[in-house]
Amino acid sequence: MAARRLLAAALGSCVPAGRAGPALSQGCFRRSFATSPRPRARFYTDPVEMVKDISDGATIMVGGFGLCGIPENLIAALLRTGVKDLKVVSSNVGVEDFGLGLLMATKQIRRVVCSYVGENTLCESQYLAGELELELTPQGTLAERIRAGGAGVPAFYTPTGYGTLVQEGGAPIRYAPDGHLAIMSQPREVREFGEEHYLLERAIRADFALIKGWKADREGNVIFRKSARNFNAPMCKAADITAVEVEEIVDVGTFSPEDIHVPNWPGRNSAEWLSRAAFRWRCLHPTPSLSMGLWSTFLRGSLSRAQSSCLWQVTSWVKGWSLD
Repeated sequence: MAARRLLAAALGSCVPAGRAGPALSQGCFRRSFATSPRPRARFYTDPVEMVKDISDGATIMVGGFGLCGIPENLIAALLRTGVKDLKVVSSNVGVEDFGLGLLMATKQIRRVVCSYVGENTLCESQYLAGELELELTPQGTLAERIRAGGAGVPAFYTPTGYGTLVQEGGAPIRYAPDGHLAIMSQPREVREFGEEHYLLERAIRADFALIKGWKADREGNVIFRKSARNFNAPMCKAADITAVEVEEIVDVGTFSPEDIHVPNWPGRNSAEWLSRAAFRWRCLHPTPSLSMGLWSTFLRGSLSRAQSSCLWQVTSWVKGWSLD
């Protein structure tokens, strides 16, 4: 009992001295170290409201791998806000009619930092026309740059890219309209460790991260479903504000502590936005007009087995969000 009283005093009396059993899971660290006594998680039902603070020129991270685990509702919300000149950090740029390709079609993206662009012809055409800045990064390096940004590590050394344009600089990032290079990559600092050469890579942080989760509780703890975890988890920690789109919001205590992938920790300038917006399902039969890539996304990744026979009414996300 004496130890409990000492702990209560150290943590700002958030541990009830007379309560049986541990109380730390009920958010005492949040109250002790957060700048506000209110919960850090805020809940929205309107995706547009969630992204309204993203301004022109902002840097955003967008989770997902390919078309698996992407925050499709939040991307559609950016279409409605019309925000432009975005710098986007993502593993890829989607396809022409889904994912980040939708924002490319409206020319809302100024610069992309990614590792794969192969299936988006819009990205190719805008890049070659000088309308888009493209910073290609090895995928493992990109993942570590994001992870380092979330861990507070400003830079790290990696052997990946040594002896290539990644190290030497001069890779084309943006072309001028006349075809000349307007922006090129810069050379990397090189050091030798154990008779091997390593490049210095800088961490990445963003103003906002748009994330697709599976479930979240009302304290803001998030879990992902299988491979849809991918880039979503590290991006949560590498942005000042994180908007998490989830399929279900549950009561606190539903998750076992060891099952939580991203806790609602009271980090500096961090917040979790979670939404159940547009998560009503409508069972539809697949039609020939649907992109095969889009259809396969709903049959794999973050959908549960019970939901795999249903297709989200995708067109309603772009045209008014009417899901009745």
